[in-house]
Parts: sequence; C-alpha cells; structure tokens
Amino acid sequence: MSSEQNTEANDAASPTTGPTAGSDAGDDGGAGDHHAFWADAVAEEVEARDPDEPVVIKGGVSPSGIPHLGHFNEILRGHFVAEVLRERGHEVRQVFTSDDRDPLRKLPRRLANEEWDVVELGDVDAGALGKNLGKPYTDIPDPFGACHDSYGEHFADLLSQAADMVDVPVEVLSNTELYTSGEFEPQIRTILSNIDTAREVLAGYQDSVDENYSPFRVVCSECGIITTDVTVENLDAGTVSYACTGMTAGGREIEGCGHEDEATLRDGKLSWRFEWPAQWSLFGVDFEPFGKDHAEGSWPSGEDICRTVLGEEPPVPMTYEWFTLNGEPLSSSEGNVVTVPEVLELLEPDVLRYFFALDPNKARDFDISRLDQLVDDFDRFERAYYGEVDDEELRRFANRAYPFVVAGHRPPASGTASRPVDEERPERTRLPYTFAAVLGMVDDRELRLQMARNEGHIPEDAPEAVVDEALARVEKARAWAERCDNAYNYRLQTDLPDVDLGDDERTALDDLADFVEKGHDGEAIQGEIYETAREHGLEVGDLFEAGYRLFFNQPQGPRLGEFMGELDRAFVVQRLRREN
Repeated sequence: MSSEQNTEANDAASPTTGPTAGSDAGDDGGAGDHHAFWADAVAEEVEARDPDEPVVIKGGVSPSGIPHLGHFNEILRGHFVAEVLRERGHEVRQVFTSDDRDPLRKLPRRLANEEWDVVELGDVDAGALGKNLGKPYTDIPDPFGACHDSYGEHFADLLSQAADMVDVPVEVLSNTELYTSGEFEPQIRTILSNIDTAREVLAGYQDSVDENYSPFRVVCSECGIITTDVTVENLDAGTVSYACTGMTAGGREIEGCGHEDEATLRDGKLSWRFEWPAQWSLFGVDFEPFGKDHAEGSWPSGEDICRTVLGEEPPVPMTYEWFTLNGEPLSSSEGNVVTVPEVLELLEPDVLRYFFALDPNKARDFDISRLDQLVDDFDRFERAYYGEVDDEELRRFANRAYPFVVAGHRPPASGTASRPVDEERPERTRLPYTFAAVLGMVDDRELRLQMARNEGHIPEDAPEAVVDEALARVEKARAWAERCDNAYNYRLQTDLPDVDLGDDERTALDDLADFVEKGHDGEAIQGEIYETAREHGLEVGDLFEAGYRLFFNQPQGPRLGEFMGELDRAFVVQRLRREN
C-alpha cells in the first residue's frame, strides 16, 4: 500500500480486520475441505455482498524503491481469492495500483536496474534524486537513464514483471494517469463538496486536522513539489487555489518556492486517507487485502470516509500478518529486501506460491539460510495431495489449496476458466532440497543422475522430461549453497587431486575403500572413518582432511561418510584408492 500513510498519525480507532479464515493445515470447523483454505472463507464473504460482475480485487503499492517479496502479500493473497471466485463461476478483475503520484519522501539505500541487478544508492546519481524529494515519483527521472520515462514507471514495471514470473496476471494501473486523465475527478468533487464532513470524519482518526485542512494536494507548477496549502476556488469549474509552502519529506522540512496559482483537479492528488477509499469507489472494489499497519490506521478511517463522505460501501477487508526477512523487517528504503527473481534462483515458483497460500494470520520469517525447510514443507504438502502423507489436517488443506498453488498458465486479464492441475503432476519427482544441494557439488549430469538413482529418488524408467525437471532443482539448491556459503558449498573434483599422503593415511584409505565396496550406507561409512583412524593410529581430523582433499581438494567439507554414501560406489572406491 501507499507510503504516504506513514506520515499521518494513527489515532484512536479499533481495527476492523475482516476475514482471515483457515490455517496452515486447514481449520474448517467441520465444514469439509472447502473451508480448509482461508481463501474460500474470503470468497464466501465477497459472494455474500452479491457483487456485480466482474468482481474487483485490488492491491496497491507506492513505488518508492525495489519491488520486494513483501509486496507479494497483496498480489498473491488477492490472486488466491480471485482464483477461488473464478472456480465458482465469477468473472474477476484483479487490479494493482502503482500509487506513483505519491511524493518521494526518503532516498532508498538500494535500487534495482531494468535487469534486476540490485545496486547501492551511491551507484546512481544520488544527488539528482535528493533534489527531487517532495515530488511525485512520475515526475522524477529514471535513476538508470532512459529505460523508463520516470522513477515511478521504472519500479512499477519491475513489479509487473515479478508478478508475471509467478504466473499472477494482475492489471497494474498508474495513479498519475488516473489523476491526469480525470478519472478521479468524480471522487475528488464529492469529497471537496462535502469538505466539512470530510474534515470532521478524519478528525476522529487524525489529530492534525483543522478548519484549514485540505484532502486535496497540488503539484506546484513552478517547482514540482506537492503542497498541502490548498483552497477550493470554483468547484463547478474544477479549480482550486494553492500556495507552495512545502512539505515534510525524508525527516526534514522541504521549503516550498512560495508560488501561488490556480490548479485543476487533475493537477494534484488526494491525501492517502482519502485516496484509498476514492480508489475503492473508482474501481468498484469488492475485496482488498492489506497489512496490519493499515488495519490499525488507514482502514478504519477509509471505511468511515467511504460510507460517510462518498456514500458507498467499502470492500471486504482482509488483514495479513507481515513476514520478516532473515529476522528483520522488509524495507525498500532501508535496503533489507529480497526480490522475486532472487528467490526464483533458489526455489521453484510453486514453492513461493505455497508460502503465500499459508495462513495469513501467522507472522513468518522468510529465512534464506533455512529455505531447505520451506521446500521440504512444500514437498510434504504436495505428497499429501497425492495421498502419500498420513496427516488428515494437512491432507484437507492440500486437497483444497494445492490446485491453486501449482495450477497451469492462464491467459492475461480475467475470466471464469478453471486452472486444472497439470495431468503430468503424478509423475513428478521432487529431489529433497538438501540432497539436491549435495548433487550441486557435482558438475557432471550423469553422475548427478546416478547418485539420485542410487538413493531411489529417480526411478530407472523415469521419462527424460521427469529426469530433467527433477535435476532442475539441483541448480537452485546449488545457488542456495553458494549464496549462504553453507555446508553444501563445495565442488567434487572430477579428476584426482594431487594430495600428499603419509603411508598410514594411504593404508587407512585403502581399508576404507574396502568397507565402502561392501555396500555400506553413508551413516555406516561416517562411523567407519572414526574406527579406521583409530585402528591406524591417526588423528580423526587428519583422516577426514585426507578424504576432503581427495574429493574436494579442500581441507573441510560436508559430512564425508554420508556424501560418499550418495555417490556412485565404484567412483568412491576408485577415489579412495587414488585411482584416476
């Protein structure tokens, strides 16, 4: 949602949070599988309003910086409700506003270019950006040159690209275009014609409202700063008068140029508290999810403004809990972000969609170092759908949510067509993520395949397409190991490294090769390394290091015995015997 609300006081209002039914494993109150997924409860509340077609679902963001994973709370939460409604035969329009007439209030620490390369603020012309504080995002030049017409368009386009990457067809709309085209004029006129009521309503939620407060702000024609010193001049003619007295941005006061002039209703914007309900009115919004900050602040005032000032019914709301990134709040301006392209280098789109299908009531941490746990949870969720997990609650949740998590591609825009699960899904083979990371230590595809078959993860008769899809996870797990520099970030040496070994170490490695050749598993091999070291009077660490140098040409590595147990046995025996 818009960043403009962050500057307005959140005063005494009890939140109306709306429906957030369901849980990770389903909580249906005895109503069956169709209440095991929270999106069904929301869809039922939307249907209870008897909405016109198409049903409109909305989200929005102020394009202040890098579009990050947090923005997908609204996109994917809205998407799942849209899909449930489509399944029920409704036409659905999912819109996402780029609130790009908001002013730039703070310089972000990090930005992303058109290729999604994340750079520090110092890598662009920060001085030029600093000169544009207080101006609308669409009036600020693209910090990366000519790839887009403005700062706002640059980051809105990245958001649209990211939605496409996870197969969510949203209609991204520019607030600036809606203002300059006059589409917001009916709502602005209604608010300004009832300005006393508007002030009275907002004063119940915000202390700074007085008899001079204007819900409408103007972009100064002289300096481009958004000013709040606005007076209705001739509403019939659609004009206001203003004085450019400046604004607060970036924690400091930005002085206005002092210019005084008249402006039309297309030359400015509504304050956030009024802009949000004006969007509901303009689009006829039936449902909108939002974070808990809005539930405690701008939702109560927006709900009141919608009914009392605009004379319309607000949409069905849904409050979702935020999630953190590696234990810290996500923030575009502070630079603590992870982008969708970054995440999709590490896991499949299905897994990311699953993360957002979980209970929106629960706060979560997206811990990149523990992505293996998230992927394992998704794999279990998928197996539950196919009846391979004995967990009744998880089964009900999976039966209902899985088709929406993994559904195939839909044509752009809206419609009522269902999204069936791919008929090939039962043949799919998912390699355990950490095992895929182990395979990522190996560059040779055939050796990867042999290791996977040795462990029973890929059947000998699996079609080539199934094999390719299974091994595709290896590159993602390898990228995860490299990013986190964890215990899997090693590379198996295809050729025998030149390792200096003592006679006792050579004899111990030969004995260990004999043990491996008998067909023992990885856990047994791990224990045998300790026994062999003791039998030959070696320090255990020295024998492990000898093994690491033979396999990785490094002094350390993963659990060596388990790793050898997953490799082709003949290859391990040859390597321990120093045979190239």
